[in-house]
Amino acid sequence: MPRAVIYTRVSSLEQVNNYSLRTQERECRRYCDPHGLEVDRVFVEKGESAKTTERPVFQAMLEYLRKGKKRVSTLVVHNVSRLARKRYDHEVVKALLSEMGISLRSVTEPIDDSPTGRAMEGMLATFAQLDNDIRSERTVSGMRAALEQGRWTFLPPLGFMKPPPVPGMPSMVEDPDRGPFITEAFELVATGHFSIRQALQRITEKGLRTKKGAPVSPQSMGSILRNPLYAGIIDLPRMGVRCGGDFKPLVDEDIFLRVQRVINKKSVTRVPRSRFHPDFPLRAFVECTMCGTPLTGSWSKGRNKKYGYYFCHNRSCGQVRAPKEVVESAFAGLLSHLQPKPEYIALFKEVVLNVWNRRSQEQHQRAARLNDALVANSEKRNLLVEAFIYEHRIDQSTYEAQIERLDQSREKIELELGNLATDDLDVESIFSFTEQALSNASPMWVDLSSDRKRCFQRVLFPDGVHFDGYSIRTDSTSSIFSYLGAVSNGEEKVVTPTGFEPVSPA
Repeated sequence: MPRAVIYTRVSSLEQVNNYSLRTQERECRRYCDPHGLEVDRVFVEKGESAKTTERPVFQAMLEYLRKGKKRVSTLVVHNVSRLARKRYDHEVVKALLSEMGISLRSVTEPIDDSPTGRAMEGMLATFAQLDNDIRSERTVSGMRAALEQGRWTFLPPLGFMKPPPVPGMPSMVEDPDRGPFITEAFELVATGHFSIRQALQRITEKGLRTKKGAPVSPQSMGSILRNPLYAGIIDLPRMGVRCGGDFKPLVDEDIFLRVQRVINKKSVTRVPRSRFHPDFPLRAFVECTMCGTPLTGSWSKGRNKKYGYYFCHNRSCGQVRAPKEVVESAFAGLLSHLQPKPEYIALFKEVVLNVWNRRSQEQHQRAARLNDALVANSEKRNLLVEAFIYEHRIDQSTYEAQIERLDQSREKIELELGNLATDDLDVESIFSFTEQALSNASPMWVDLSSDRKRCFQRVLFPDGVHFDGYSIRTDSTSSIFSYLGAVSNGEEKVVTPTGFEPVSPA
């Protein structure tokens, strides 16, 4: 009998203590029986996010599958988001499984090794990443809103601490054990008679230590003295926030500015060179075909003007060098070559929207049935409590057994409701943008800003492209082109998703 490995995961420590993991495992085992799979081993990931594949149990599972690939044929998960929330990570994991000859199966989603199953899996992985990106964006938006109100949402720096959880308290307060030392360091350097090292040595001798009890390094003290947070100013350019904090500063702004003048006279801050350059959007994206080194780009001064070049900076190779116009024209030509026909895009759009709408409709109907089941579960629990506590019609062992059965049933229903809960995505708008991008990929890329070009490149070619000095090629085209290829070849059919079994109200 073919053997399967089960992988279950929850992303928060709170979920570890409820029935979620047990329910995932139970449902995966129920899936295995009718599909002729014998459970070989179960891997349980507790409190780890799927935003990265660097999860200890997940990596241990992959190693186990590598060693037992002749024994194990299938990896079973409750849904694909348990495996990975980033589409690229999902594709990498799927490729690893494919190399080992192991199939991926989801208890609640219609994926298999058929063309339709593969297309559905790719779309589910894409939507899992989209859901993850939306959640991340909402988190960042929430943090930005709090920061704009003056609340520090990150860990307090040395000298500050979190206040007691009392309404109306500021986001940070002075750490009585370390705050006075930080203030003294600012005052010493502000006089102009103490260097950073000298000020640090004095307050270290007086007892300044990190929160872990270690001495503060000169590099850390330099960062502290440059941090406007100590003057009560929140300054985060990457989030577009600069405002006053809701906490009491450790130094006034005048002392902070004097410290900056002293430091800037004695040191020059070196601006790190970015690997990206607005004039060379393909820099670090296109790789040398000969050695695999990412190409760099720069301007060379000619007799009358400057000339842009992309080239391989690997000294042991150095065989690829071409004018900027040649490389970028070759990339635009690749986009034109891969551009699908309008009728294929229209057909693919019909497939996607048909499947998504059916899936959404079934999910809403499913959610309604599950909510009804929750109500029925609560009513039965109330009747059970009444029969045991007030009417004494059942004994304690019967009561406890029935309560446990109802609790397990409720947890199963709540887990499925959680899996069904999706953001109301405007799929048509998303696909309209995708349709426009795929239909006009080459001219769109040419017209985009440098930052947007890099983003566009990575979406279409997550593994990058290669240049041999004359032409650009890619080893792995974006999955969206693969799906369109399947549609254009007539391999895809619109199917009703399966795998949704009714749940009795218990």
